[in-house]
Amino acid sequence: MGGVSTVGDRVDRADRGDRVPKQDRSRATRQRLLEAAVACLAEHGWAGSTVSVVAERAGVSRGAAQHHFPTREDLFTAAVEYVAEERSTALRALFPQGASGDRHAVVSALVDLYTGPLFRAALHLWVAASNEEQLRPRVTELEARVGRETHRIAVDLLGADESRPGVRETVQGLLDMARGLGLANLLTDDTARRDRVVAQWAALLEETLG
Repeated sequence: MGGVSTVGDRVDRADRGDRVPKQDRSRATRQRLLEAAVACLAEHGWAGSTVSVVAERAGVSRGAAQHHFPTREDLFTAAVEYVAEERSTALRALFPQGASGDRHAVVSALVDLYTGPLFRAALHLWVAASNEEQLRPRVTELEARVGRETHRIAVDLLGADESRPGVRETVQGLLDMARGLGLANLLTDDTARRDRVVAQWAALLEETLG
């Protein structure tokens, strides 16, 4: 009869009600683990970033961490990929209507991608991958994917026409330069010199891209 719920209906609704919060908790736990893994990797490097250390920082048990990420390699490659995607989203959000011709702002934003905790964490992962056979193919594939996405974002924001000779290489040179500035910033605060280099690269891009 209409409007009358059976016991089975009520149990089914209760089960669905139980499942949704569990799914939400699972997603929240996964995100905490990813963020904690990146922070640990940036602060302590590969050797000091164990699953137990990350789990403690995230406020979850080691068992819960391994439920989401069975191996240490799974955890850290997923963590760097997660934050890379977040940073790409944030970069696009800085220019929701496009860069409007402000190439200096675009160059500065791209350089910022390589001077934060993500880059520091990724660097530790690269060093570890050079010595860890299990980790190397994962990090190589991840770096290639993140690199392609960053290149696409740069081309879009700069309004670069890659059908013109030399334009693709110019954009790639910009990203290589940004990575180099990020490396320099690991040891000392390189802000003053970085600002001058950014201004010069923006001027060169205006001349090259037109």
